[in-house]
Amino acid sequence: MKKIYLICSLAVFLGIAGGISFFLIRDANAAIPADVSLINQNGDPYQFGKDKTKLKLIEFIYTHCPDVCPTTTQKMVKLKNDLVEKGVYGKTIEFVTITIDPYRDTPETLQGYKEGFGIKDDKNWVFLTGEKQNMKKAQKEVRKVTDALQFQYKDPGNGQFIHSTFTYLVDENNKFIAKFPMGEEFKEKAVYDKIIDNIK
Repeated sequence: MKKIYLICSLAVFLGIAGGISFFLIRDANAAIPADVSLINQNGDPYQFGKDKTKLKLIEFIYTHCPDVCPTTTQKMVKLKNDLVEKGVYGKTIEFVTITIDPYRDTPETLQGYKEGFGIKDDKNWVFLTGEKQNMKKAQKEVRKVTDALQFQYKDPGNGQFIHSTFTYLVDENNKFIAKFPMGEEFKEKAVYDKIIDNIK
């Protein structure tokens, strides 16, 4: 009987270990396709494969989000100030905010969202959406990024999206480095330390 319990326990352990390994390997190999093309809050094109000089901290939001999205953005503002003080913001790290609701979140809407957090004239923090006149393409381009990073989201039909709660750090080639919780669980110090650790 003890042998059966031992075998069962070992099988459970191996199953859990295998599952954890799968997710770690999956995340480690994640990378945003270089051909993803969106537009920023000024209506200018932005392509992920163009700039290979900076790390990127990526957050996914939608401007109608009542809680976790604006909380994360506010915490990123504080993080930005720490990185500016360190002298690395804009030189080796930039911030990228991508809406998962390109239909409602036009460049003008994102500009208003950005300014609402006191983020002004900052070329190192881009807010991305898609062209409203080609919404199918816009949604497809956003999906390329979210799928690459395993960020899940869905609109149940009431405009209040259900979504994953992670932000992502990627390297100069848009390859996954780490992910961090959104909202109140977003710890600026932990994210700051990870960014500094990965600056070459």
